[in-house]
Formats: sequence, structure tokens, C-alpha cells
Amino acid sequence: MTSSSRTVQQTDTILQSIRVIELARDIAGPAAGLQLSEAGAQVIRIEPPGGDAQQDDVLFSVLNRGKQRRALDIDSAAGRATLQELLEGADVFLHDFTPQQAAARGLDDAALSRSCPRLVIAAITGWPQAHPLAEVPPCDTLVLARLGLLDEQPGHRRGPVFVRMPFASWMAGWFCVIGVMARLIARARDGCGGVARTSLAQAALAPMCMHWSRAEKPTPVFAKGLDKNTPIPLHECADGRWLHVHYSPDKAPWMAQALTAMGPATIAAENAKYPPSHVAPNFGANKAIIATRAAREWVEHFWQHDVAAQIAVPFGEIYRDAQARLNGYVVAVDDACRGLVLQPGPSYLTDPPPRVRGPLAPLVSHVPPDTAVPSAIQPRSVAADRAATDTAQAPLAGLKVLDLGAYLAGPFAAMLLADLGADVIKVEPPTGDPMRRLERIFAGTQRGKRGVALKLGEEGSQDALAALARWADVVHHNIRLPAARKLGVDYDALKAINPALVVCHISSYGPNGPRKDWPGFDQLMQAACGWEVESGGAGNPPMWLRFGMGDYFAALSSVFALLLAHYQRLHTGKGQMVASSLLGATLLTAAEAVMFSDGRISDIAHLDADQTGLSPDHRLYRCRDGWIALAALQTSQAQALANLAGTERARWFAALSCTEALARLQQAGVPAEPVMQGQGEAFHDDAGHAAAGLHAQYPHAVYGRLEQVGAFWDFGDLPLTLVRAPPTLGEHSREVWQQLGLDAEQIARLQELGLTNA
Repeated sequence: MTSSSRTVQQTDTILQSIRVIELARDIAGPAAGLQLSEAGAQVIRIEPPGGDAQQDDVLFSVLNRGKQRRALDIDSAAGRATLQELLEGADVFLHDFTPQQAAARGLDDAALSRSCPRLVIAAITGWPQAHPLAEVPPCDTLVLARLGLLDEQPGHRRGPVFVRMPFASWMAGWFCVIGVMARLIARARDGCGGVARTSLAQAALAPMCMHWSRAEKPTPVFAKGLDKNTPIPLHECADGRWLHVHYSPDKAPWMAQALTAMGPATIAAENAKYPPSHVAPNFGANKAIIATRAAREWVEHFWQHDVAAQIAVPFGEIYRDAQARLNGYVVAVDDACRGLVLQPGPSYLTDPPPRVRGPLAPLVSHVPPDTAVPSAIQPRSVAADRAATDTAQAPLAGLKVLDLGAYLAGPFAAMLLADLGADVIKVEPPTGDPMRRLERIFAGTQRGKRGVALKLGEEGSQDALAALARWADVVHHNIRLPAARKLGVDYDALKAINPALVVCHISSYGPNGPRKDWPGFDQLMQAACGWEVESGGAGNPPMWLRFGMGDYFAALSSVFALLLAHYQRLHTGKGQMVASSLLGATLLTAAEAVMFSDGRISDIAHLDADQTGLSPDHRLYRCRDGWIALAALQTSQAQALANLAGTERARWFAALSCTEALARLQQAGVPAEPVMQGQGEAFHDDAGHAAAGLHAQYPHAVYGRLEQVGAFWDFGDLPLTLVRAPPTLGEHSREVWQQLGLDAEQIARLQELGLTNA
């Protein structure tokens, strides 16, 4: 980061003038509170008088570090009065109550908006407020089961499998803080607060943008999609460890020599053992050759020859990684109960940077007097803006974004900005984004944008690039930085054109250290952070989770960093470069474990060998006609399950139909859901999903009516902008060039040189 982008006031943190009241459990809400806290907000966490039931857990100690913890009985009259006082002095209220639970406590949106008109009300529920399941408490396993996502993950056996990583909760935390920042930016414009809702269901659906879409006139490639049984290049090495290799390793010297020695006939025979792979044409032969050397030998050889690869390591081993430490993705925290431990650190970089604000604090009955400084962005009249709700703008209306990214993480981040109302121009070469060959995946990251074709880095393209940079407020990309410099889209080059730009970059391994410019992909981060080992189940080979979480985590964290920088710019006028990475964003999810000073890793719950669950109380059970997911996570629920099904649980479920089992579980108060299967088409026909805004559709130039996953937030009185289909290649080139002031002769010259298709 450059020192020239330091703020005029030399503030320590970007959100130091913001106060947050947090009333949430489990992962999503506390993770959102952690992000706001480490960006500088004063976060006061409300817990019951005896403390949260999870307060002794490692994950709790990480998610709630650095916050003020206050004991308060919000179900008493005195407690509610105190909470109301706290809310009246706050900027953000973060909670996970269902609509009825909130209303019963006087914390519904309407009541809070009346009493605290400047308050941003951020709620993370299991399902959207308008969904038929809105009152179902949030739980990753049950949400994924009901949506049909447990059936989307391949396993070591047939049928749906338990997804070990609680990715919906982690993503919901990111969606929440993005919603908070969008609302704070809108508050600076409009003078009033309002709601910023998201849910585990909406977060879980983000990766399905790649897979769950439907076209009126699909091309053969779009119709095919990406089969869940596509072979994944996880290869067992001679030492029994597993190596994940992304893209073909055939040009690496050892592999090239071995393929030559193997010969065409043997290569063909080895390849024939597996379905064709779009990642590696010699998948089977690669697998046989990799089995001849130890994992460490292979990974070091591949790294030396620019082949993206990672060993699938046990959970927690990532804390030993020097690259992670150099980027601050691993930090030392002096925990009161565990001593000095290594934990995940902030996953992005801004100026001023986020910072860990200390270990888990003790629970107290009183919070010190307010020390937060007044907001640096003074609001306009609330009354005046409330009167103009009929012309309400999207939260980020007016923000101009230049999207130079490719593949998944960069374009998805820019798509979220478009959803929030930003004007996004996507630039890709005249040959197209490399992901266009996977049409459904490409379309899942591009809606809301105007598409421009421009061959960057070529003589004759500079004026067009300069016009784009002058137009933009924000530039976002995930181009490897050496390539970005060659193309003239690095921060220094762009800043010379437009000093006020906020430039956001997503790398694979972070902006510092020996791997800062290396290639990397979601799969490799899952391997490095222990999730492939955990997802395979006890004693089984590792397994990749096909939801691409590392890409989505990185995209979400980059949007949060970008909005922090934009919020900072609103009162300093200064731009800056911000950074996020696949490694940093994925490593945050390793917070279930910490590393002790002696190198030991704290225990976590492991997936069983059948990939059905973590315990008899939290797992999948097979009934006569299908599967059920249950999550008896509270003591009373576990006891109710034991009373109902006894110790021979599998036999009890196998004797019942899903309908019978669910009815008995519901009557006993045991949380459970049917494990829906084959939901790719059914999702688009579900009336409950439609009512909750989970569908989006628009006319596409090639596909006709295109149906995709819909809204990731609900801002109440502020609209989202889900109206523009993903652009065809260069669909808006001429329109954009004319808007930016290029004359007919300049546009014709770009065409003659093959630099655009306008």
C-alpha cells in the first residue's frame, strides 16, 4: 500500500466513528461483527447474563475477539430499556432474530426505524423475510438440505453428502458487512438509515450462480453446464499424501519426460480409466505419473515451473505457512484461556489497514461511556429524505466501476457492485474472457454490466483505457500484477490518469511474500487450508467442495475492502489501492482451530467416513424414500432426539418415510429438513423462492429469457438493480466509446487495429 493514500486526518482505522450493537450467535453474525470491529468500529456484543452458550469454544474466541462483551437480559423490561438506549446511540444494529422473534422484542424493522431513524439494521436470518421458511432458525446444514445443495456435492458414495465447511454462514457474514457498508454509503447520501438484510439461504445460493440458471434458447454449451462428477485433479503421491493440481501439468519437465517415456498407447489407456477432464487432457496419465514421487517433490517442482498446485494438508497446518504469516493472514493473539495462539488475521488490506483489537474480552455488566467520535460524514435531514422514498435509489447508485477481471472471483465481485446499483463496465479482450467457454459459469458472474471489448497493452489502446480510467470511481481486477503492469492497468499507471481512483486487486496468495505473483485457484486454497482433507471424511481421500468457496470468499472480502476505501474517500477525497486474496479469505474459515505455542492444533469435529455428519445429533439419515438432515445442536434438542429415536438411530429412520420421520421430529422439537435432490430446474419454479426475491430474469441477446439466482440482500426501501442480462462479447462497446467522448474516427481506428469490436 502506498503512503500517499493515507487519510488527511491520519485516522487509525476507517470505521472508527461507527458504533455497532451485535446480538447474534453461531458464525455469520459474529463474523460480520468481527469484520466491522477490525475495520475500526466499536462493537458492543450483547450476551445473556451467564454468557453465550458457546463462549468456551475456540471459534467463539476468534470471532468475538476485540469486541466489548456486555451481559444483558433483553427479555426483561430493564434489559430492553438499556438495549434501546444503546441502539439510540449506535450506527448499526447487527442481529440474527427471525421476523417474529424481532417483533416480539420490539426490534422489528419498523419499530427501530421509527425510534432510531439513522440506524442501519443488519439482520442475518436462515431465510429471507418474505420466504415461507422465514421463521426457521438459521443452520447451515438444514438450509443446504432444503435448498438441495447437499445433492450438488459429489461424494465417496452415491447420494447426498454432508458438507463439512459451514460456507453459507461464512458467506452470509461477508454479505452482511457489504450490506452494512452499502447502507452507510447510502446514509451519507440520503441522511437516513434503514435495513440491510441477508440470509444463509441467499449466501448459499451465491455459488449456484455458476450452475443453476435456465435459458429460453440455450446453446449446447450452456445447456450442458458443468457436471458434478467431472474428475478433479487430486492425485495420490508416492508417500500417501494428496496433491491438487490445477490445469494441465504436462509442460513441467518431470511430467513431460514421463509422458514421453510412457508413450501414446499407455497414455491413452491411463486416460481411458477416467471421464474426460476439461482441466487436464491427460488426467489419467498425470495421475499415474504423480503416484511415482512424494508430494513435496512434486509441489516444489510444479511451483518452480508455474504450475498451480497445493498439497491437501490437515486442518490447521496453514498456520505454519510463511506466505500466510507475511500477509498478516495468521496473527498471534494472547488468549486469556489458551495462552499465545495463532489465529486467522484480517483477510484484506486497506489504508488505514484493519487490525486485530485484542483477544476475547471478559463479559461485563457495564460498558464504559461512549467514546466514539461523531461521524465524519454529516447526514442531511432525515425528514426531507423520508419524504422522497418514492424516488429511492439503489445503495450504490452513481458509483462507476471498471471491471478488468476474468475467471470467477474478480467478475463476481463486480457483479455484486452492479446488483447494488453501481454502473459497471466490463472490459475483456476481443477474443473474450477465458471463462466464456464455460457459458453458464461465465453468465453467473456477469449480470448488470455493460460489456466492452478492448485489447489492453497494445499500441493504440491507451486513449480508450485512459478514457475508461477517467470515467471510473473504482477499478476492480484479479489480473496477476506482473501482467497488470505490462497491460498498463497497475495502480501506479491508473493513478497517474485518475488520482482519486480506488483500485481493488484480488491475488491468489496475497500482495506480499514469495508467492505474491503466483497463480492460484479456489481448489488449491481448499487444499492448503485443510478443507479438502476434512471434506473427504475420516480415512478417505481428500475431496474438493465444488461450490468454489475460495473464489467467493475472496470476491466478497474484496468488495468489503473496496467499499471501506470508497467510504473513506467520501470525506477525504483520496483514492487508494486495496487488496484481497483467495488465501486470506479462505484461511479465515480455519478459525474453528488455533495453533498453540507448542505447535499443537486445537481439536475440531471431523466428518465421518460415510460423509453423513459430525455426530449422531448433527448428520444425515436415510429413510425409506429419501434422506433427512437433522441438527439437534442444543442439549434439549439432543435429549428430545434420544427420547424419540433411541440409540439405534439409523434403524429408526430407515423404518420410516421422510414425511413420517419429519412429522415426528417436528412434534418432538428436533430441527430437521428433507434433503432435497435434483433442484437445478425445480429451483426456478419454486413460488416461495420467487416471493423472497431469490429469482432474477431478463432478456439476453443470445439465450432469450435468462433465469438466474436473484437477490443477495433486502434493503427494504432501497431497490437492487437486477435488470440487465450478462453482456455478449463487446455488446456495449460502441455505446460506451461514444459516452466517453471517443469520436467516430477514434472508434474506427480501434476497429482497424483489432483492438475492439465496436
